[in-house]
Order: sequence, then structure tokens, then C-alpha cells
Amino acid sequence: MGRIAEEKIQEIRDRVDIVEVVSGYLPLKRSGVNHQGLCPFHQEKSPSFNVNASRQIFHCFGCGVGGNVFSFVMRMEGLSFPDAVRRLGEKVGVEVEEEAVSPAEIRRREVRERLLRVNEAAGAFYHQLLLEDEAGASGRRYLRQRGYAGETVRSFQLGFAPEGWESLATHLAGENFSVEEARMAGLVRPGKQGRGDYDLFRNRLLFPIQDLQGRMVAFGGRVLDDSLPKYINSPETEVYHKGQVLYGLYQARDAMRHSNEALVVEGYFDVLALHRAGFAGAVATCGTALTADHARLLKRYADKVLLIFDEDAAGKQATFRAMDALLPVGLAVSVVAMPAGEDPDSLLKARGEEGFRDCLAAARPVLEVFIEDRLHNNDQSVEGRARAAEQVLERIRLLPGDLERSLYLKRLAALTGLDVELLQSKVRGGHVAPPTVRRAAPPPSPVRATAQETGQTQKYLLRLMLVDDRQRRQVREEGTAKLFLDEFFSSLADYLLSCEDQEGRLPANLIDASLDESQQSLLASLVLQEDQGWADNPEKIFTDCRRAVSNSLLKQRLREIRHLEEEAQRNNDEAAQERYLRERTEINQKLKKKL
Repeated sequence: MGRIAEEKIQEIRDRVDIVEVVSGYLPLKRSGVNHQGLCPFHQEKSPSFNVNASRQIFHCFGCGVGGNVFSFVMRMEGLSFPDAVRRLGEKVGVEVEEEAVSPAEIRRREVRERLLRVNEAAGAFYHQLLLEDEAGASGRRYLRQRGYAGETVRSFQLGFAPEGWESLATHLAGENFSVEEARMAGLVRPGKQGRGDYDLFRNRLLFPIQDLQGRMVAFGGRVLDDSLPKYINSPETEVYHKGQVLYGLYQARDAMRHSNEALVVEGYFDVLALHRAGFAGAVATCGTALTADHARLLKRYADKVLLIFDEDAAGKQATFRAMDALLPVGLAVSVVAMPAGEDPDSLLKARGEEGFRDCLAAARPVLEVFIEDRLHNNDQSVEGRARAAEQVLERIRLLPGDLERSLYLKRLAALTGLDVELLQSKVRGGHVAPPTVRRAAPPPSPVRATAQETGQTQKYLLRLMLVDDRQRRQVREEGTAKLFLDEFFSSLADYLLSCEDQEGRLPANLIDASLDESQQSLLASLVLQEDQGWADNPEKIFTDCRRAVSNSLLKQRLREIRHLEEEAQRNNDEAAQERYLRERTEINQKLKKKL
């Protein structure tokens, strides 16, 4: 995509009323300076979703989601930022032109648009055959035998590919699509030895694969008998990358938002069966392992993922690979165990909705399952236990939360008999920041390790920067690096300083696309919080925040000294022990003075 001019984005932002936009999705009622309603991103009975017209922001105090009008539309519609700008531009009559679009980019867009049209034409052709044509009778019988009625068929736009070798190729030619376009879409293949092109899908039930806008980008095809291969999928094309698309996500988005939960299964029919039974937050990968891109997609709509894969060795491997992709983005991941020989489709038929809910209720955190698996599959020798511990530590490092990492380290220590502080030191040494953070984070350091302890203090300081110009100047003078121990908060503080006008004041509309989703949410919550008298003495609050940061650094150094003293004791290094003792005494004295 070409770059949209900042002036154009600002023009749209100035013309759009966020209250009007949000009201198009859910009812709002005025409450003081805000408008309130039931949050569209999680289930709630009492409204905690707030929209502020003067600031042009939204925030839910229930689930923590927040941002501006662009991020709201992005979440609701599953759009990219440029697409959300275009959508809102159309709403207020602002034409969005992109800068410096190369001829190659124009050509690429034209190709993408043609491929989407080819897929739509093919999908309509296959769908009509399944619903009405004699050629689709065997597909209709198959679906009836499996208990699928017209509602599911229409909702997922299922289709049927007839036996003929050139049925679709002939149809597309009649719709004025070229042979090259049909080939580029992966729908037909060139014949050999002078024969004409032939259809990829023949005598198969078809599952259209849709993007987040509901456009068909590919197809999965299943045979109706026991012939092989059982499934074939469209090849990757300009519009379809299987590692970036989830089957059923277009239909599952709203259910995921409201339940804050996603069910990830292995097959197309599992998705259909769950949706039919009322479990509408189900999706499946398209014949590939779950990827980091899949994880980021799921994170848009849910905070919890339930993995429902086969219980065999391949299913277990798929579960743990999915874990590796999902944990770094901050998703809570659990494993749903199916009875032997069952999948969601067969289980729902055998035990119904209640039986399936029982399985969901018994879901276990994926990392717990992984720990048990590693300890079971490695022998009980010292080497075996060490090997299992190393494998588990690799996964614990994926967890973005300090508290969760600490709890799992204690559990691993209890199961293996290893020293918890040793495990903690190994995790600190190998921890990598999760890939969802936009801004480049520095390598882990003792300062970063204390972020959890001072998170509330840093929020207070950010709030102070929002409401008090003098304290914001004080932050600028002392430096954000000294006052904020976590990259997440320090980058927000830098952002606020960069927003000041020539007179050192902040604009009313603070949130823009340079902030990631979590930063937008936090900033929206801070802006919408009422003062409640907490900032009556801003100078004291600033002093207290600075003291909390200093204390946190001193306490971190005490923890380091304890490990250094133990190492010096093991090495019989008396000089080092004495040096660390003096430093520990000095730090304790400083901490007492600060209390």
C-alpha cells in the first residue's frame, strides 16, 4: 500500500465524530461527559464501555481495550489501518489518495483485485451447483447424512466441484476471465501434451476460505468417499497465504469478541460442527501449523485460546507448536482433551452440547500439559531431568508476564527438585521480548526486571504528565529513562512529550496510529479516568514516584548482590564477600532513610 498523507488522516479525524461511528455498532447513552454502552469486545451486563466526544477516544474499563476512532473500526471490522482510514474517509466524504505509488504497486493491486473476482466467481459457481444443480446432488446427500442443513451451507458458502475436468475452466472463460487469471488463482492447471487446462477441484465438497472482509481467497476440497488425498487446498497466491488466514475467522469474529475466547480445531468440518452447535468462536488452520501471524490475528479478538487437536502424537506435536506461536503474544492457552477416537464433530453427535461443554470445562493450561509431557518423555536420570527442565525453560521464556513466569518456575522447581533461583537466573539470561511490541526494546537488564513492581507508579506518573504541565516539564528535564523502568511506559512518556505544542501543552486528541494497541488502550484509560482528588498535590506525587523508582533499583541490586555473595562464597573469595557485604549494608541504609 502507498503511504496516506498525515494531513489526510488528520482531516478525516477532524471530521469524524467517534460517538456517531460507535453508535452505528452499539447503543450509547450519555453519562456525564462520556457516552456509555455495553462493550462489543467482551460480554458484560453493566456498561463499562466509555466514549469521549471531546477527546475522540474510547475505553472499556472492563476488558481494558481502548483507542481512537480508527482503532475502533479496525477492531470491529478486522481492517488494517489504511483500510480503516479509507472506510471512515468514505463516511465523511474525504477522498483518500496515497502518495508515491509505483507502477509496479498499481499493477500488483490490479492483479489482486482480479484474483479476488476470480475466486468470487468460482465460489458462486460451486455454491450454486451444491444448492440447486443436479451435478451437486451427491454433495447435498453427503451433507444431509452428516446432519448439515441449508443454514450452515449458506453461512459458510459451501460448494461442490463436479466430476468434469474443465467445468470451472469453461465457466470462468464464459465470465470473461483469462486463462492466466484462473491459473494465478490456483483454480485451474495447465494440461500436458497439448491438452487444455483442467480444474484443480473435481468431485469434491468445497470450503471457501475467506479473509477478514469476507472475500474468498482460496478453497479447501474434500472427497466424498475414502479416496486419497482426502483434502486438497488451493496453492498460495497473491491473495492467499495459508500462514496468515484462519478458516472460519470471518464468521467467528463477533463470537470471539463477546466470549473473549477462541476455539482452534484441526478441520473444516470441526469448525462447521461447532458453529452448528452454538460454539461460534471456532476456527481452523488451512492445512498448516499455527503461525505467529495466526496468533496476532487471534489476539485481535480474544485473550484466551482453547486448542482442540487430536490426541495422537501428531496432534500433540501440533498442540505444542501452536503453544510456541501463541504464548509470546500474551494469549492464555489451554488444551481441551477429547475422548479417545473422538473429534469435536463426532463428540457433538455422540454426547451433544453438554458433553462437549464438559470437555471445555476440563481444559488445562497448555504449559502444564507440556511440563508433564517433557518430564514423562525424558528418563528420570539427572541428565533426563536436566534435559526436560531446559525444554520447559525455553517455553517459560515465551511468557510475556513476569508473574506467570515466576509461578511456572516455582512449579518446575517443585517437580524437578531444582533450585528455583537457579531456574530464575537462567530465564533472565535468555528472555527475549515478545514479538508484538512495535518499538525496538533493549536487551533485558536489571532495570527492566523491576517493571512489574513499579507498574502502578509509572501509570501514576503518566497520568500526572497528562494533567499537569509543570510536572511534565519536570519529566522532560530529568529524562524518561531515569523515571520509567519499562520500555512500554517510557515510550508512552516520550510520546506525550513529543505531542506538546510550542507552548508546552498537550492537544485534546492524543491517540494516533504510531502507538500500538496496548499503548492506545492504556492512554485512553488514563485520559478517561476522573481525577478524584488524587492530583491535589502533584509535586508530592512526582517525588513519591521518583522515590519508588529509586527504591526499586536498590532492591534489584540487593537481589543481585545475594547471588554474587553466594558465588563468592563457593569460590572462597573473601575479598569479594567483604566488598558485597559493604555494598549491601550501604543499600540497606539508603532504603531505611527513604522510608
